[in-house]
Amino acid sequence: MKNTGLLLFALLASVCGAAAQVTVEVTPEQQQFLPGEAIRMAVRVTNRSGQTLQLGKDADWLSFSVEARDGFIVLQTGDVPVVQPFDLESSKVATKHVDLAPYFNIIRPGRYSVTAAVKIKDWTTQITSEPQAFDVVRGVKIWEQEFGLPPASPADHAAPEVRKYALQKAVFADNMKLYLRLTDAAETQVYKVLPIGPMVSFSRPESQIDPQSNLHLIYQTGSRTLLYNEINPQGDVIRRQTYDYTTTRPRLKMDDTGKVNVIGGVRRLTDNDIPPSSELPLTDLGHPSKP
Repeated sequence: MKNTGLLLFALLASVCGAAAQVTVEVTPEQQQFLPGEAIRMAVRVTNRSGQTLQLGKDADWLSFSVEARDGFIVLQTGDVPVVQPFDLESSKVATKHVDLAPYFNIIRPGRYSVTAAVKIKDWTTQITSEPQAFDVVRGVKIWEQEFGLPPASPADHAAPEVRKYALQKAVFADNMKLYLRLTDAAETQVYKVLPIGPMVSFSRPESQIDPQSNLHLIYQTGSRTLLYNEINPQGDVIRRQTYDYTTTRPRLKMDDTGKVNVIGGVRRLTDNDIPPSSELPLTDLGHPSKP
Protein backbone atom coordinates (compact mmCIF):
# COMPACT_ATOMS: atom_id res chain seq x y z
CA MET A 1 0.00 0.00 0.00
CA LYS A 2 2.86 2.32 0.90
CA ASN A 3 4.61 1.57 -2.42
CA THR A 4 1.39 2.30 -4.33
CA GLY A 5 1.14 5.69 -2.63
CA LEU A 6 4.74 6.50 -3.48
CA LEU A 7 4.14 5.47 -7.10
CA LEU A 8 1.09 7.70 -7.40
CA PHE A 9 2.99 10.57 -5.80
CA ALA A 10 5.88 10.13 -8.22
CA LEU A 11 3.50 9.99 -11.20
CA LEU A 12 1.71 13.12 -10.03
CA ALA A 13 5.00 14.92 -9.50
CA SER A 14 6.11 13.91 -13.00
CA VAL A 15 2.92 15.24 -14.60
CA CYS A 16 3.09 18.47 -12.60
CA GLY A 17 6.72 18.92 -13.56
CA ALA A 18 5.95 18.43 -17.26
CA ALA A 19 2.94 20.74 -17.05
CA ALA A 20 5.13 23.44 -15.54
CA GLN A 21 7.13 23.42 -18.77
CA VAL A 22 4.04 24.39 -20.80
CA THR A 23 2.88 27.99 -20.54
CA VAL A 24 -0.23 29.75 -21.81
CA GLU A 25 -0.52 33.49 -22.41
CA VAL A 26 -3.56 35.42 -23.63
CA THR A 27 -3.19 38.92 -25.08
CA PRO A 28 -5.91 41.28 -26.33
CA GLU A 29 -5.02 42.58 -29.78
CA GLN A 30 -5.93 46.05 -28.46
CA GLN A 31 -6.63 47.40 -25.00
CA GLN A 32 -9.99 49.05 -25.68
CA PHE A 33 -13.04 48.01 -27.71
CA LEU A 34 -16.42 49.48 -28.59
CA PRO A 35 -19.61 47.55 -27.72
CA GLY A 36 -20.28 45.14 -30.58
CA GLU A 37 -16.72 45.29 -31.95
CA ALA A 38 -14.81 42.07 -32.57
CA ILE A 39 -12.82 41.30 -29.39
CA ARG A 40 -9.79 39.53 -30.80
CA MET A 41 -7.37 37.66 -28.57
CA ALA A 42 -4.06 35.97 -29.29
CA VAL A 43 -3.38 32.81 -27.25
CA ARG A 44 0.28 31.77 -27.15
CA VAL A 45 1.17 28.22 -26.06
CA THR A 46 4.85 27.49 -25.37
CA ASN A 47 6.03 23.88 -25.05
CA ARG A 48 9.30 23.11 -23.22
CA SER A 49 8.19 19.73 -21.85
CA GLY A 50 10.45 17.57 -24.00
CA GLN A 51 7.36 15.91 -25.52
CA THR A 52 5.25 16.64 -28.57
CA LEU A 53 1.79 17.82 -27.51
CA GLN A 54 -1.26 16.76 -29.51
CA LEU A 55 -3.70 19.65 -29.22
CA GLY A 56 -7.07 20.41 -30.77
CA LYS A 57 -8.41 16.85 -30.93
CA ASP A 58 -11.15 17.71 -28.44
CA ALA A 59 -13.56 20.63 -28.68
CA ASP A 60 -12.70 21.84 -25.18
CA TRP A 61 -8.90 21.81 -25.49
CA LEU A 62 -8.90 25.62 -25.39
CA SER A 63 -11.43 27.51 -23.28
CA PHE A 64 -11.92 31.04 -21.98
CA SER A 65 -13.48 32.79 -19.03
CA VAL A 66 -14.35 36.49 -18.92
CA GLU A 67 -15.07 38.49 -15.80
CA ALA A 68 -16.11 42.11 -15.28
CA ARG A 69 -14.07 44.00 -12.73
CA ASP A 70 -17.19 45.60 -11.18
CA GLY A 71 -18.72 42.21 -10.36
CA PHE A 72 -21.01 42.06 -13.41
CA ILE A 73 -21.46 38.44 -14.52
CA VAL A 74 -20.48 37.93 -18.16
CA LEU A 75 -22.83 35.47 -19.83
CA GLN A 76 -21.17 32.97 -22.15
CA THR A 77 -23.49 32.26 -25.08
CA GLY A 78 -21.43 29.54 -26.77
CA ASP A 79 -18.08 27.79 -27.00
CA VAL A 80 -15.35 29.54 -28.96
CA PRO A 81 -14.72 27.28 -32.01
CA VAL A 82 -11.04 26.29 -31.92
CA VAL A 83 -11.16 22.65 -33.09
CA GLN A 84 -8.16 22.44 -35.40
CA PRO A 85 -5.90 19.52 -34.42
CA PHE A 86 -2.17 20.13 -34.53
CA ASP A 87 1.06 18.86 -32.97
CA LEU A 88 3.21 21.23 -30.94
CA GLU A 89 6.78 19.97 -30.72
CA SER A 90 8.99 20.67 -27.74
CA SER A 91 10.75 24.08 -27.86
CA LYS A 92 8.05 25.34 -30.23
CA VAL A 93 5.40 28.04 -29.81
CA ALA A 94 1.89 28.10 -31.28
CA THR A 95 -0.44 31.09 -31.44
CA LYS A 96 -4.20 30.91 -31.90
CA HIS A 97 -6.28 33.99 -32.76
CA VAL A 98 -9.92 34.07 -31.66
CA ASP A 99 -12.81 36.53 -31.47
CA LEU A 100 -14.66 36.41 -28.14
CA ALA A 101 -17.47 38.81 -29.11
CA PRO A 102 -19.88 36.25 -30.65
CA TYR A 103 -19.58 33.92 -27.62
CA PHE A 104 -19.63 36.28 -24.61
CA ASN A 105 -22.07 39.05 -23.78
CA ILE A 106 -19.44 41.80 -23.63
CA ILE A 107 -21.48 44.85 -24.60
CA ARG A 108 -21.69 46.73 -21.31
CA PRO A 109 -19.01 49.46 -21.01
CA GLY A 110 -16.49 48.70 -18.28
CA ARG A 111 -13.26 46.90 -17.46
CA TYR A 112 -12.98 43.16 -18.06
CA SER A 113 -10.40 40.43 -17.65
CA VAL A 114 -9.97 37.30 -19.78
CA THR A 115 -8.29 34.02 -18.91
CA ALA A 116 -7.40 31.19 -21.30
CA ALA A 117 -7.03 27.52 -20.32
CA VAL A 118 -5.42 24.71 -22.32
CA LYS A 119 -6.40 21.14 -21.50
CA ILE A 120 -3.77 18.45 -22.15
CA LYS A 121 -5.84 15.29 -22.29
CA ASP A 122 -2.91 12.83 -22.22
CA TRP A 123 -1.74 14.32 -18.92
CA THR A 124 -5.25 14.82 -17.51
CA THR A 125 -4.27 18.37 -16.62
CA GLN A 126 -5.22 21.93 -17.49
CA ILE A 127 -2.89 24.91 -17.76
CA THR A 128 -4.30 28.38 -17.18
CA SER A 129 -2.98 31.76 -18.25
CA GLU A 130 -2.68 34.85 -16.13
CA PRO A 131 -5.77 37.09 -16.55
CA GLN A 132 -5.39 40.01 -18.92
CA ALA A 133 -7.47 43.19 -18.72
CA PHE A 134 -9.23 45.15 -21.46
CA ASP A 135 -11.84 47.90 -21.56
CA VAL A 136 -15.14 48.34 -23.39
CA VAL A 137 -15.84 52.04 -23.91
CA ARG A 138 -18.65 54.10 -25.39
CA GLY A 139 -18.19 55.84 -28.71
CA VAL A 140 -19.62 59.23 -29.68
CA LYS A 141 -21.96 59.18 -32.68
CA ILE A 142 -21.05 61.89 -35.21
CA TRP A 143 -23.18 60.89 -38.22
CA GLU A 144 -25.87 58.40 -39.19
CA GLN A 145 -27.97 57.56 -42.24
CA GLU A 146 -30.60 54.93 -42.97
CA PHE A 147 -30.52 53.13 -46.32
CA GLY A 148 -32.36 50.39 -48.15
CA LEU A 149 -30.64 47.06 -48.72
CA PRO A 150 -30.40 46.35 -52.48
CA PRO A 151 -32.48 43.33 -53.63
CA ALA A 152 -30.79 39.98 -54.15
CA SER A 153 -32.10 39.88 -57.74
CA PRO A 154 -33.65 42.41 -60.16
CA ALA A 155 -36.90 40.42 -60.05
CA ASP A 156 -37.31 41.10 -56.32
CA HIS A 157 -39.72 44.02 -55.89
CA ALA A 158 -40.53 43.54 -52.20
CA ALA A 159 -40.11 46.41 -49.77
CA PRO A 160 -36.38 46.72 -48.97
CA GLU A 161 -34.84 45.91 -45.63
CA VAL A 162 -33.76 49.14 -43.98
CA ARG A 163 -30.36 49.38 -42.29
CA LYS A 164 -28.36 52.21 -40.80
CA TYR A 165 -24.78 53.39 -41.17
CA ALA A 166 -23.42 55.35 -38.21
CA LEU A 167 -19.99 56.87 -37.64
CA GLN A 168 -18.61 56.91 -34.12
CA LYS A 169 -15.42 58.26 -32.66
CA ALA A 170 -13.72 57.00 -29.53
CA VAL A 171 -10.73 58.30 -27.59
CA PHE A 172 -8.20 55.68 -26.46
CA ALA A 173 -5.57 57.23 -24.17
CA ASP A 174 -4.25 60.08 -26.36
CA ASN A 175 -5.48 58.61 -29.65
CA MET A 176 -8.79 59.10 -31.44
CA LYS A 177 -10.25 56.37 -33.64
CA LEU A 178 -13.10 56.33 -36.15
CA TYR A 179 -15.60 53.44 -36.30
CA LEU A 180 -18.48 52.42 -38.54
CA ARG A 181 -21.50 50.87 -36.82
CA LEU A 182 -23.90 48.91 -39.06
CA THR A 183 -27.33 48.14 -37.57
CA ASP A 184 -30.98 47.73 -38.45
CA ALA A 185 -33.03 50.93 -38.60
CA ALA A 186 -34.06 50.70 -34.92
CA GLU A 187 -30.49 49.84 -33.81
CA THR A 188 -31.79 46.74 -32.02
CA GLN A 189 -29.58 44.43 -34.09
CA VAL A 190 -25.90 45.18 -34.65
CA TYR A 191 -24.47 43.59 -37.80
CA LYS A 192 -20.94 44.92 -37.49
CA VAL A 193 -18.78 47.43 -35.63
CA LEU A 194 -15.85 48.16 -37.92
CA PRO A 195 -12.73 50.10 -36.88
CA ILE A 196 -11.92 52.42 -39.78
CA GLY A 197 -8.68 53.87 -38.46
CA PRO A 198 -7.05 56.67 -36.44
CA MET A 199 -8.28 60.22 -36.94
CA VAL A 200 -7.22 63.71 -35.87
CA SER A 201 -9.44 65.67 -33.52
CA PHE A 202 -10.19 68.39 -36.10
CA SER A 203 -11.27 65.91 -38.80
CA ARG A 204 -14.78 66.35 -40.22
CA PRO A 205 -15.56 63.05 -42.00
CA GLU A 206 -17.38 63.40 -45.33
CA SER A 207 -19.71 60.59 -46.40
CA GLN A 208 -22.01 59.73 -49.31
CA ILE A 209 -24.15 56.67 -50.13
CA ASP A 210 -24.23 55.57 -53.77
CA PRO A 211 -27.08 53.84 -55.67
CA GLN A 212 -25.77 50.41 -54.59
CA SER A 213 -26.05 51.56 -50.95
CA ASN A 214 -22.28 51.50 -50.56
CA LEU A 215 -20.94 54.06 -48.11
CA HIS A 216 -18.12 56.31 -49.33
CA LEU A 217 -16.13 57.95 -46.55
CA ILE A 218 -13.14 60.27 -46.48
CA TYR A 219 -11.59 61.84 -43.39
CA GLN A 220 -8.29 63.20 -42.08
CA THR A 221 -5.76 60.96 -40.37
CA GLY A 222 -3.03 63.60 -40.24
CA SER A 223 -2.46 67.29 -40.86
CA ARG A 224 -2.33 66.73 -44.65
CA THR A 225 -3.35 63.10 -45.05
CA LEU A 226 -6.82 61.70 -45.69
CA LEU A 227 -8.12 58.14 -45.83
CA TYR A 228 -10.86 57.10 -48.25
CA ASN A 229 -12.99 53.96 -47.75
CA GLU A 230 -15.82 52.39 -49.72
CA ILE A 231 -17.90 50.00 -47.59
CA ASN A 232 -20.70 47.72 -48.76
CA PRO A 233 -24.03 47.13 -46.94
CA GLN A 234 -22.57 44.02 -45.26
CA GLY A 235 -19.90 46.15 -43.58
CA ASP A 236 -16.97 44.99 -45.76
CA VAL A 237 -14.33 47.46 -46.91
CA ILE A 238 -14.12 47.02 -50.68
CA ARG A 239 -11.88 50.00 -51.40
CA ARG A 240 -9.34 51.89 -49.29
CA GLN A 241 -6.99 54.62 -50.54
CA THR A 242 -4.74 57.28 -49.04
CA TYR A 243 -4.70 60.87 -50.32
CA ASP A 244 -2.42 63.81 -49.61
CA TYR A 245 -3.73 67.35 -49.26
CA THR A 246 -1.80 69.43 -51.83
CA THR A 247 -3.03 72.67 -53.39
CA THR A 248 -6.54 71.21 -53.23
CA ARG A 249 -8.25 69.22 -50.50
CA PRO A 250 -9.41 65.68 -51.39
CA ARG A 251 -13.21 65.40 -51.23
CA LEU A 252 -16.05 63.24 -52.51
CA LYS A 253 -18.09 64.03 -55.61
CA MET A 254 -20.96 62.04 -57.13
CA ASP A 255 -21.33 62.26 -60.93
CA ASP A 256 -24.55 62.16 -62.95
CA THR A 257 -24.54 58.34 -63.00
CA GLY A 258 -24.33 58.09 -59.21
CA LYS A 259 -20.67 57.06 -59.15
CA VAL A 260 -18.72 58.55 -56.25
CA ASN A 261 -15.12 59.63 -56.85
CA VAL A 262 -12.40 61.38 -54.86
CA ILE A 263 -11.41 64.67 -56.44
CA GLY A 264 -8.59 66.96 -55.37
CA GLY A 265 -5.32 66.13 -53.70
CA VAL A 266 -2.96 63.36 -54.82
CA ARG A 267 -3.34 59.67 -54.20
CA ARG A 268 -0.42 57.99 -52.42
CA LEU A 269 0.05 54.20 -52.76
CA THR A 270 0.43 52.39 -49.43
CA ASP A 271 0.52 48.84 -48.05
CA ASN A 272 -2.89 49.57 -46.55
CA ASP A 273 -4.63 49.85 -49.94
CA ILE A 274 -7.69 47.74 -50.80
CA PRO A 275 -7.39 46.19 -53.28
CA PRO A 276 -3.60 46.04 -52.97
CA SER A 277 -1.93 48.46 -55.37
CA SER A 278 0.10 45.57 -56.83
CA GLU A 279 -3.15 44.09 -58.19
CA LEU A 280 -4.22 47.27 -60.04
CA PRO A 281 -3.56 47.92 -63.75
CA LEU A 282 -0.61 50.20 -64.44
CA THR A 283 -2.98 52.82 -65.87
CA ASP A 284 -4.61 53.15 -62.42
CA LEU A 285 -1.40 53.72 -60.48
CA GLY A 286 0.33 56.91 -59.54
CA HIS A 287 -2.08 59.38 -61.08
CA PRO A 288 -3.24 62.34 -59.01
CA SER A 289 -6.92 63.06 -58.63
CA LYS A 290 -8.18 65.99 -60.66
CA PRO A 291 -10.01 68.83 -58.95
